[in-house]
Amino acid sequence: MPATIRPNGREDLVAGVTRLKRERNAVILSHNYQIPEVQDIADYVGDSLGLSQVAARTEADVIVFCGVHFMAETASIISPQKKVLLPDLGAGCSLAATIDADKLRAWKKEHPKAVVVSYVNTTAEVKAESDYACTSGNAVKVVNSIPRDREILFLPDMFLGAYVMEKTQRKMEVWPGECHVHAGITPDVINRKLEEHRDAEFLVHPECGCVTQFLYFSEKGDFNLPMTQVYSTEGMVRHARQSSANKFLVATETGILHRMRKENPDKTFLPVKEDAVCQYMKTITLEKVYRSLRDMVYEVKVPKETADRARLSIERMLQLA
Repeated sequence: MPATIRPNGREDLVAGVTRLKRERNAVILSHNYQIPEVQDIADYVGDSLGLSQVAARTEADVIVFCGVHFMAETASIISPQKKVLLPDLGAGCSLAATIDADKLRAWKKEHPKAVVVSYVNTTAEVKAESDYACTSGNAVKVVNSIPRDREILFLPDMFLGAYVMEKTQRKMEVWPGECHVHAGITPDVINRKLEEHRDAEFLVHPECGCVTQFLYFSEKGDFNLPMTQVYSTEGMVRHARQSSANKFLVATETGILHRMRKENPDKTFLPVKEDAVCQYMKTITLEKVYRSLRDMVYEVKVPKETADRARLSIERMLQLA
């Protein structure tokens, strides 16, 4: 059955995925930014860190990773004995594409004694050249674990890097990369929404183009934002669940709203920017998940030498989770 055809509708596709998952001894992992029907069929929904932890401990033989390419690579590195499938090879990442191993090696030559901290949104080759990997949820903890007299190269997200510098009060060399979705969530966009929804809590991802400016003004006391919370995607979900607030403005990719609304049906969640959509995350569909399990495509396998070198940085990330 071609992936673009649904002759028997969504219910039969769900039943087919469920059957194939059992037959293949497979687990389906979905990032928070995936489309709703993919999140709903997944065994686990979460952020990069949480899904990496699941990939590390799963007893399944097959991991179907509904995310983007670097996430499937990470799962393959952590669990080399598993078969890791990515339902669409076109699921890339604009942030990961801002740096490659050659560029990183050249940067390291300019700073030969520096410790390299790479955001998980990077290729396996870049992780292999790094000392630590990190996620938005544990980047501050990772940097704080490094002796303060060591120089740090932080890559590739300049907004997350600036945020970490503010939180740790440490100077770092930061790569000038950005996520095209989060970079578009700017202070002027947010200010308009905050003015319209004064009663809402404001949840913001540290990759956003607004974060460092908000932190700067908040620290100086020039901008009073008592209802602002800076979190990873999983932190946002957790905070929304625990908060007594009934209304939230969410500054990250809009896919997360499905899970927030599903887990908190009595609360209101509004996107700060309605077109904050990652086209790479949206390439994976229910049909493609079905095809992936049926035909066992597309396997993501990191070469052993690269995987062995990259594994150390990822294991350090998981130890500091």
